[in-house]
Amino acid sequence: MFEVYIHVPFCLRRCGYCDFNTYTATDLGAGASRGNYANMVIREMKLTKQWQLDHGIEEPPVSTVFFGGGTPTILAARDLVAMLDAIRKIWGIAPDAEITTEANPDTVNEYYINELAAGGFTRVSFGMQSAVPHVLKTLDRTHTPANVAAGVNAANKAGLRSSVDLIYGAPGESLDDWRTSVTTAIDLGVNHISAYALTVEPTTKMGRQIAAGTLPKPNDDDEAAKYEIADDLFAAAGLEWYEVSNWARPGYESQHNLGYWRNVDWAGLGPGAHSHYNAVTEADHPQSASLTAPAGGGCPADAGLGVVSVSHGLRSWDIAHPRLWGTAINENRVPWADSETITPEENLEELIMLGLRLHEGLDLDRINRAINDAGMSSTPQTLRTVSVDQLAPMISEGLITVSDNHRVVPTRRGRLLNDSVIEQFFDFVGV
Repeated sequence: MFEVYIHVPFCLRRCGYCDFNTYTATDLGAGASRGNYANMVIREMKLTKQWQLDHGIEEPPVSTVFFGGGTPTILAARDLVAMLDAIRKIWGIAPDAEITTEANPDTVNEYYINELAAGGFTRVSFGMQSAVPHVLKTLDRTHTPANVAAGVNAANKAGLRSSVDLIYGAPGESLDDWRTSVTTAIDLGVNHISAYALTVEPTTKMGRQIAAGTLPKPNDDDEAAKYEIADDLFAAAGLEWYEVSNWARPGYESQHNLGYWRNVDWAGLGPGAHSHYNAVTEADHPQSASLTAPAGGGCPADAGLGVVSVSHGLRSWDIAHPRLWGTAINENRVPWADSETITPEENLEELIMLGLRLHEGLDLDRINRAINDAGMSSTPQTLRTVSVDQLAPMISEGLITVSDNHRVVPTRRGRLLNDSVIEQFFDFVGV
């Protein structure tokens, strides 16, 4: 599988809790403006495709596309469609591909959504966050619950799938407030809901307010209680958890996000976006043997070099500031800030962390193959494995279950204590 993520770094205003790579200015220099952004991303697509060819990477047609941000829908709908059309021309798009954009309910209407549908989009993820006015105010959100409902109704009429995102644990949010938000989201009739615990970063406006004592700090026990409320109400409404923070009716899971959690290949485009490749080859010219970007940022797109194998692939990330990102593109360079080769041990760690977030579970047989691929056997003649018997303490603690086909699945308690479950599994594996 191959996925494409496009980061749109523009917002109407910056929410107090947000530390994403976003900007409120309309023009950030070097061509990175709202009006020209689609053209810049399309140029990055072409540079990325050339880089893939130069490194022996032949990806299948794109299976999912996701526009995130920031606020993708701050751009004209025709710009999102133009970027999608470019993906179709450069890589091809699978016939049943999932094409999603995030949307701020304040920035879309029926005409906008109809244009997306006509252009090939299949799904819209609305940033609902809460249905309670005072919670929305604390989060610095300007939309109303009515705006969310109008967006979902417009998507339904256009034949698009809808999802809504919720945030729990905002300062001043009561259990009843949260229950209201969950039931309001369910009553919208959407088939997919994400619910994320509020993470407070110290450099944000909210982080500074909490540090100054003008807002209370989120409480772990409160957030756990809210998670359980959501899980119960979603289940009663027919929404099943498929990832720690995501619930859907069967068949409506986010295929794009599942791709991340299953560690497929994806190209990230736009300032600060990350890319991931499982099977990468690198230049065999001595002066170009490293896949790491040069000090100035950006990798040449026209190397045309021979290749040798790299065992477990590559992770890279684009230059974060839009002006510097645009400068690299204008100089015909893939706009990476840096990259790193994924070692077998790092690959093993990622398989564990991602697999233990999924309802489909962590494939124990795959983990045991990865353990030995990472050279972690006790002797060259002895294959090291993690057995079901070793996991008995975690099973007895009610943190996980193990299916007959050796898949390790977190219980609800295990989801609430996910970091602990991962750490204990790391201990068994020895990483």
